[in-house]
Amino acid sequence: MKRHLIRYKMKPERADENEQLIKAVFQELRDKSPDGVRYMTLRADDGTFVHLVETQTDAHSDIITGLAAFEAFQNGFRDRCSERPEREEMTVVGSYRVLDE
Repeated sequence: MKRHLIRYKMKPERADENEQLIKAVFQELRDKSPDGVRYMTLRADDGTFVHLVETQTDAHSDIITGLAAFEAFQNGFRDRCSERPEREEMTVVGSYRVLDE
């Protein structure tokens, strides 16, 4: 299993737009209900977004990026950002009712 944390900051006037695009990704995930992937996004008041993505295998790593809504989210992403994304592979040290274990 792989877990990645992606963090970036949006321009203040574009953060709501970014949130709506992300919500569309989650709606498509709910509609398609793919196995092998878990995904969560958090937003801070300052326009920082944090995405936590968990994939069971390398074969599952393209599930989210292959969605039409994710393509729409990516379109114009750089123009919405005030701070570029940082992506790190993460290891779970502890979790309480957040991730399946």
